[in-house]
Order: sequence, then C-alpha cells, then structure tokens
Amino acid sequence: MKKGFLDKVEDNAALFYRDYGDLPYLPDVKVDKYLFRALAQYWNPAYSYFTFEKVDLVPTVEEYTTLLCCPRIQADKAYSRATNVLTFLKRLISITGISE
Repeated sequence: MKKGFLDKVEDNAALFYRDYGDLPYLPDVKVDKYLFRALAQYWNPAYSYFTFEKVDLVPTVEEYTTLLCCPRIQADKAYSRATNVLTFLKRLISITGISE
C-alpha cells in the first residue's frame, strides 16, 4: 500500500527531529540578560565549566547521557553498564573536544 502525503510529512518531521532535536526553537528562547552576564562571570573557558570559588560545576553522567541522547547508560546503579559504550564515548569526545 502506498504511503499517503501525511505519512510522508510525519516521517520527514521525525527525521528532522532526530537530526536537529530542539535546535530550531533555540532562537525563540527568551534569555535574561542579567542572569546571562552573571553566569558569564563564573564560566571557566579553559575547562568549559562553571567555577564558584572552590566549587567546580562539572556535568554528571546523567547530564552527559541526556545531552548525548544515550538513554541506555544506567547511571542510577552503583556501577554504570552501557550497552553502546562506543557511541557514548564518540559523542562525548566530539562535544568536549577531547582527542582520542
């Protein structure tokens, strides 16, 4: 059976969302300029995280798995068992800019 026009549109929308996620909505996000200035003062560009006096705010495993869209990582366990470690590491390396 042939796919109808609406089926193709839904497929294209799913592919677009898979490739770009929420990126097209980013320009519509309202930013508090005072909050942005305050956060910029605490940003450490050398290490790409926020530093508040002696406390460094580095992303956790849960935050990395959300950012990298790798839901198979079991970060809620005493040990982390990933079913697709290579994909996770490749995405993590590409985002953080670390060389292999």
